Amino acid sequence: MSDHPRPTVLTNTTLLDPEDGALAPGSWLLIEDGVIAARDTGDVPAGITDRAETVDLAGATLMPGLIDAHVHVTALSADLGSVSDHSPFYVAAYAAGSLSAMLERGFTTVRDVGGADWGLALAVEEGLLEGPRLIFGGKALSQTGGHGDFRPRGRHGKDGDGCCPGAGLVCDGPIEFRRAAREQLRTGAHHVKVMLSGGVASPTDRIDSTQSSEDELRAVVEEAEAANRYVTGHAYTARAVNRGLRLGVRCIEHGNLIDQSSVELFVEHGAFLVPTLVTYRELSRQGAENGLPAESQAKVDTVLHRGLEALRMAHEGGVRLAFGTDLLGGMQEHQSGEFAIRGQVQPAADVIRSATTEAAALLGLEGEIGTLRAGARADLLIVDGDPIADLSLLAEPERGVRAVLQGGSLRRGRL
Repeated sequence: MSDHPRPTVLTNTTLLDPEDGALAPGSWLLIEDGVIAARDTGDVPAGITDRAETVDLAGATLMPGLIDAHVHVTALSADLGSVSDHSPFYVAAYAAGSLSAMLERGFTTVRDVGGADWGLALAVEEGLLEGPRLIFGGKALSQTGGHGDFRPRGRHGKDGDGCCPGAGLVCDGPIEFRRAAREQLRTGAHHVKVMLSGGVASPTDRIDSTQSSEDELRAVVEEAEAANRYVTGHAYTARAVNRGLRLGVRCIEHGNLIDQSSVELFVEHGAFLVPTLVTYRELSRQGAENGLPAESQAKVDTVLHRGLEALRMAHEGGVRLAFGTDLLGGMQEHQSGEFAIRGQVQPAADVIRSATTEAAALLGLEGEIGTLRAGARADLLIVDGDPIADLSLLAEPERGVRAVLQGGSLRRGRL
């Protein structure tokens, strides 16, 4: 049923609604013009069967396509500084393979938070590249010596105009931050990312540092709000997270070192947290062989062992959580492993919600993706089994995911 114009009704299926984690066996769902037109349990009305192609799913689970809210599709190595030295054409070719593999795993929408631009997003939209819908932010904004400054200590020149295919843009002072935010928004960025603390992959900063002055952050938040967009911030420590939330940052990436005061601020501001636990596991296991410099490798343990406790604290405190992975280079193949890690702390229904309805809300696409509601895009997974009872079906998609549909078209697998 790839791009068949005729409506299609999927029958004999169990619908999984992520909003409430409810399962509805003996159901059907109608796809028309790439969207979910209708759904119900019981027999399909004759008016539908007369005009639609019928596909019997033999009892399989039908659920929304997955959303990964923290990817770097252009990160061909864990040495992020080296990406800027490659040809943009080479980086785009790498990204094409990365996107295709993500779709294969069941991710029908991804949010890139440093590296991908409007050109890649347009290529996917127009079908030049096969992959998930790409929600992009352009380059992440960083102070000199911050997490988006990937120069080793001996390199002094910097890419001031943002032309090269790196993940970060170095700026200093509220005027430069404001101009850089406007540049990302000018290209159609869905969000602006700013560095609030040190990070693992940057060679010259400390994990526990705070980054970007209050005036710089206010300038970025002001520009994003003026464009009806939002700011997301890279941060680990409670000090950096809390500072960002108080200044209007709507989403925090990572947050491994938060405390109870952070949880209270998330709830007060209705802000989102995107933990990315699988990347620290893989950086610890194989970061060096994937290009992670020695000075960065030494920082991995600082955040690795606190991630699960931070997730538990946020989950129990009612923080809005979205699914993210942040994997770099060859480690991207472990994207689905985030499900198994989160399942150690959260009920499966909550993990699935973070990768569907909650991620859709973060992206401003609530009701359009991540749901089985009528009117939503027909981005769907056909799963052999019940992911609520067995989350490994999503953690191991080669075993559990039978087919991936995007906009009603079959992209992977079989019906």
